[in-house]
Amino acid sequence: MSATIVLPFPPSSLSGHAKGHWRKKAAETKALRQLADYETRVLMRADFATFGHGDIKVHIAFIPPSRRGDRSNFPARMKPYLDGIADALGVNDARFLPSYEFCEPKAPGCVRVTLEAA
Repeated sequence: MSATIVLPFPPSSLSGHAKGHWRKKAAETKALRQLADYETRVLMRADFATFGHGDIKVHIAFIPPSRRGDRSNFPARMKPYLDGIADALGVNDARFLPSYEFCEPKAPGCVRVTLEAA
């Protein structure tokens, strides 16, 4: 069983080197975590038993809005989304086995997160 969640492309403010006030970053992180939680719950229709126990494969396809940005920073920007998905599934995100795909840019940009029991 697999499920794919489509979320907005994570902002550059979530990169490790981003400048700005920590309160703004904390508020943005919280909002993105809640968005991922909500979208996951809607998609899964509250049936989380399909992932049982053990690892969960998480394939993330990055579709950036433009060529700007550093691919090596994209995975770090996903932390709020992955935390929100884990919240919705009721699992520890340590169970996630991530893999990444970097696609050609297409505005407005998004990420496709596909979950599959390992």
